Amino acid sequence: MNTTHDDVSGAATHPEPARNRREFLRFAGLTGAAVAFAGCSSGSPELLAPASTPSGAVIGVDGSVTLDFSNELDVLNYAYALEQLEAAFYVQVVANASFGTTFAANEQRVLRDIRDHEVVHRNFFAAALGSNKIPNLTPKFGTINFANRTSVLETAKTFEDLGVSAYNGAARYLKSAEYLTLAGKIVSVEARHASTIRDILNPRSGDFAPTAFDLANTPQTVLTAAGPFIVESITVINT
Repeated sequence: MNTTHDDVSGAATHPEPARNRREFLRFAGLTGAAVAFAGCSSGSPELLAPASTPSGAVIGVDGSVTLDFSNELDVLNYAYALEQLEAAFYVQVVANASFGTTFAANEQRVLRDIRDHEVVHRNFFAAALGSNKIPNLTPKFGTINFANRTSVLETAKTFEDLGVSAYNGAARYLKSAEYLTLAGKIVSVEARHASTIRDILNPRSGDFAPTAFDLANTPQTVLTAAGPFIVESITVINT
């Protein structure tokens, strides 16, 4: 959400794949290419052709955002908004002064890796949407105690479960096979995040995957849950 958090170079536990993706996205942004990576740890990222029609998003004078789900680019903007939220959260988690004492070494590694994934997801959507992207959103994390392990992990669980349900619920609005494939590849990574966070909270239990089918929440349900953590209001039409 805050563009000052873009630079996470050198922070990943497994730097090569993350750095390669970030460098590719920076290059793509400089050249004006619309790109989509598929969460690959090796090989070349996939490419998407630039959109030929503009987004239907409307930005209010107060910063409010209205997304038109009859326009596929606004479905991507919806995902971009949620990735902004997740990236901002994990960046703040790792940057907190007590991070090294609040979490065990293995938990620190997991949280850094998730941060790097979310930052790459956010940067991907920004690059792929180009001039069609919505503005940077402002996080509102006043209710989260970043020095408290339970507070951070319970919030991470909420965000990861919410993100998975958001991608699942938005898939019906995507007609492009390329966009559907991309969403499927990102949601599978988000689901791994959710499972990992659940296992840290409740280790060696069935909570890592409590049901055989994840929820597919409507945009309205997702945005109602995410709203308290974002300063700007976001609404969706034509669903």
